[in-house]
Amino acid sequence: MDKLPPLYLDYAATTPLDERVLAAMRPYQENVFGNPSSQHSFGRAARAAVDAARDMVADLLGARSSEIIFTSGGTEANNLAIKGVAHAAVVRGNHLITTAFEHHAVLAPCKTLARTGFLITYLQPDTNGSISAAQVANHITPATTLVSVMLANNEIGTIQPVHEIAEICHAHGVHLHTDAVQAAGEFALNVDEFGVDLLSLSGHKIYGPKGVGVLYIRSGVRLQPQMDGGGQELERRAGTESVAAIVGFAEALRLAHDPSEIIRQRILRDLLIDGLLALPGTMLNGGRAPRLSNNVNVSFAGIPGETMLLALDLSGIAISTGAACSAGAVEASHVLLALGRSPAVAAEAIRLSLGRATTESDIIRTIKTVKQIAGRLRKTA
Repeated sequence: MDKLPPLYLDYAATTPLDERVLAAMRPYQENVFGNPSSQHSFGRAARAAVDAARDMVADLLGARSSEIIFTSGGTEANNLAIKGVAHAAVVRGNHLITTAFEHHAVLAPCKTLARTGFLITYLQPDTNGSISAAQVANHITPATTLVSVMLANNEIGTIQPVHEIAEICHAHGVHLHTDAVQAAGEFALNVDEFGVDLLSLSGHKIYGPKGVGVLYIRSGVRLQPQMDGGGQELERRAGTESVAAIVGFAEALRLAHDPSEIIRQRILRDLLIDGLLALPGTMLNGGRAPRLSNNVNVSFAGIPGETMLLALDLSGIAISTGAACSAGAVEASHVLLALGRSPAVAAEAIRLSLGRATTESDIIRTIKTVKQIAGRLRKTA
């Protein structure tokens, strides 16, 4: 019997580069190589490409070009948003609000701020993985300057009521930041419709290049730069811009939201959830709705997630046990612990995430393979 081809079900960790994105980048990798800050013709050509990409991203987000800052990725965008606003507004107050199940790129800068005297409130999600606007309202104080709530969770895919939270924040004169890295393909992101003041994105989550991201900063939001150097990116992010990556990001964002593809993936997601939950001892982590169309996170009773990952990898199926950025960690997922899962159940979780290339036959193959592996492992145990 012929060996089945490798199957990739870890699109939440990263996505392959779209051929259309690569085509848009190629001229800036091969021919237009000038420094965008240079005044000669080579530099002006590079600057024109960056400006055009900025205009495109701004138009796609319903923003102004002056509100778009290119970064090295989602982590830098989150750090710039959180630390930048906190330091700029410290005269007014030193209190920030976030959630206990944010990405580490939000939690880590919050912990850094806490070590220097800032007060951080961590909201706990309910068992379905949701935060309410009422929770935010109950914890805002006169010293609160920033709330950071992710639009969609990277591990369990649950979607938060960011628009409602924005209304609460603005009623109290507080800025709202959202990490939208995982949600860019799910929504046609419009910053006014969501009501956010700062929004982070990353290229490699939307079939764009790695090493590039965006931070949207609403006009009037005071922000202290976190990198010293030249005056690039409207003097908010020093460093020579990666022209090809920026062009690629803009093209990837243009292609990111495809309603028909979202519906297709949602059907496959539900097929996968139903197939896995039919196996004894299987638990879905996070509510079924509102949930990203490509996210499935389940725990198999008595089977460590790492064991399932390795067994599936040997069978040619790539999945994750949680956030890819913390893949080297041995502790249970902080996201699942925040939902109230026990450390044992949290350690039994795996995440399967679908993409543009995922087919129905891939889902059927995955369900069949997981069933075989789970039965074998439980029999051995």
